[in-house]
Amino acid sequence: MKLKEVTPVLEALAPLHLAEEWDNVGLIAGDYEMPIKKIMLTIDMTQSVFEEAKKQNIDLILAYHPPVWEPLKTIIAGRGAAPLLHEAIRRNIAIYALHTALDAVRGGVNDVLAEIVGIAESEVLAPSKGQTGKMCKLAVFLPESDLAQVSEAIFTVGAGRIGDYQQCSFRCRGTGTFQGGGVTHPTIGQAGQFEQADELRLEVIVPVDKIAPVVKAMVQAHSYEEVAYDIYPLMEGPKDQGLGRFGDLSQAISVDDLVAKIKKKLKINSVGIIGPRRGRIKRAAVCAGSGGTMFRDVIKKNCDFYLTGELKHHHALEVQEAGLTTVCVGHSHSERIVLPVIAKQLRQKCQSVEVFISKKDRDPINWG
Repeated sequence: MKLKEVTPVLEALAPLHLAEEWDNVGLIAGDYEMPIKKIMLTIDMTQSVFEEAKKQNIDLILAYHPPVWEPLKTIIAGRGAAPLLHEAIRRNIAIYALHTALDAVRGGVNDVLAEIVGIAESEVLAPSKGQTGKMCKLAVFLPESDLAQVSEAIFTVGAGRIGDYQQCSFRCRGTGTFQGGGVTHPTIGQAGQFEQADELRLEVIVPVDKIAPVVKAMVQAHSYEEVAYDIYPLMEGPKDQGLGRFGDLSQAISVDDLVAKIKKKLKINSVGIIGPRRGRIKRAAVCAGSGGTMFRDVIKKNCDFYLTGELKHHHALEVQEAGLTTVCVGHSHSERIVLPVIAKQLRQKCQSVEVFISKKDRDPINWG
């Protein structure tokens, strides 16, 4: 498979428009035309992970955390904010990041954590807000003879993808009118004459960050001298996707038993526990990574247990004063559990590609 065939699969697993505004998800480095035979999954792209990728001849590193957070002014070997990026580009290793897109999507990391805790039917703790600027609709007018080549051109560069579906479009017939000036060369009719032509209106959804290459491909494939098209910004409707999950447990459980279950599932020996350890847990919430901005929502949902990766000190104090039993398992420990899930899905959808999970990827903190 080529990278341009793999990225739609990744975008379906973790739609980029679900990511937080501050995040940097999607393709970080790579050539869409490069062949992909081996993919390695990791939470962080560290030097040891990169060395492992080189030894295994990995073509695409699929990292949970983006290795580049802020705009770079220079990319120099061994220097600056992203020395590994220089070597990855030089060695033709593509890099793709998932992060909060995978947090928000149904079936992502937060749903995996909810299942571990035992939430029966989880709800989204902080639903993704409808936002303009993420997606747009492109409508182009063309003769039927252009339909196949224009459709193929724009689908190839990212248009027409809705969830796990590709090549999505709407087509309707109509009549176009025009009159070319004296120096024009119309595809249909003659210059200087009023013309009526049977045309199709082709509509497709396009991510905003891909509209430029899509329009370029469309114009190049179109037979008209002047291509008529419209671009409309779209607002996403409310969906059952977003950060965090909460809900009633399928069966009440003691704090100690739930903590033991979490340790076993996450394969960790130590956790941080804040708040009371007595009583039985009936309603819980989870949030992968740094969950400090979410705990007030957890309290509002009347949860008596909260699982997250980490909290800042002042958030931990607030949780303690609120009497909310909270377990911090470590930032990356709360996220690494999703890698086998994604690896399984990739093996099913990209059967010609070998998929590995890094053995060198680990939490930077040594837990005693």
